[in-house]
Amino acid sequence: MDTLTQIRLIWKPLVFLACLVPFALVAGDTFGITGRLGANPVEEILDRFGNWGLRFVMLTLAVTPARRITGWNWLQRFRRMFGLFTFFYVALHFLTWLVLDQGLLMSAILEDVVKRPFITIGVVALLLLVALAATSTNGMRRRLGKRWQSLHNTVYLIAILGVWHYWWQVKLDAFEPMIYAVILAILLGARIAHARRWGRRRGQ
Repeated sequence: MDTLTQIRLIWKPLVFLACLVPFALVAGDTFGITGRLGANPVEEILDRFGNWGLRFVMLTLAVTPARRITGWNWLQRFRRMFGLFTFFYVALHFLTWLVLDQGLLMSAILEDVVKRPFITIGVVALLLLVALAATSTNGMRRRLGKRWQSLHNTVYLIAILGVWHYWWQVKLDAFEPMIYAVILAILLGARIAHARRWGRRRGQ
């Protein structure tokens, strides 16, 4: 069995199941199977889904630099999966806020979006993620042509908005969002350095 077949038949299903573990744990805790959600279960669910959304966007951005450093080109085959799981967990984060926290009360939802900036930028990030998820197929990539890459480069903006959303939300205790900010800065730095090297090569 060659490497690509192993990835498709063995590693992709295993990685997919591993990516579902955080959701399964939240579901198990919600129904009292694996544990408890604490005194404020809605806030706990919001935080856990939001954190996993951030982790997956960082993982998505880390695939390309990891491939360049290691030479393992097969890593790229997991990038779309990680990107879609980013959307999955961010959407769950949003739906938890929409349904469990706000009770689908439209007046309260609109007031929060307008008056609380961290929610505003969170919604912007979600809308951008919807666009990326909707155009993630090979068919959409062919239809959009060069515009596809330009659109999907907004994943960096989404990551920035996600960290910003988290930072503003926690206000004083910024240790965790600072960790994400440092990771994102490293990933952005790697992309900028690669773009500069590529530009110099083309200019020679």
